Amino acid sequence: MQINHVAPEGAGTFGDLKVKNADLEKIGREAHSLFEHLGREGKVANSSSNSAASNLKQQGFDLAAGLQHVSNRWEKQLGSLLDACAQISNHLHRTQSIHNGDEDYIRRTMSSIDTLDQGFDERVGKAGKPNPAYYGKPSEKKDD
Repeated sequence: MQINHVAPEGAGTFGDLKVKNADLEKIGREAHSLFEHLGREGKVANSSSNSAASNLKQQGFDLAAGLQHVSNRWEKQLGSLLDACAQISNHLHRTQSIHNGDEDYIRRTMSSIDTLDQGFDERVGKAGKPNPAYYGKPSEKKDD
């Protein structure tokens, strides 16, 4: 955000990054959904491979060691992928929360600046009368 000055020459040539909360939410939901789906289905596939490797070993097949190796690698890779999905989901959730907090802070700050500006703006009140933005609205006098 640039306030109260002109952008340097060449700035914005490639466009500005704009992200909406809806975009962050959608990406975060997809990452979480992928995490859940991979966690469920990936572990089932690995369990089947482990069972097959054990069965082949009991029957004396040399292929059992190779299948067990593949199953072990699958488990490590699946864990890495699940961690990555969880980190993406969590990061986007935190980013959205931080962004909302920043937006609220900017909105409050700008609002207080507007109120301060009104106190110095002669156009707010009539000439010769107190500025209502600074002094408040004049109270009505009651005759007794």
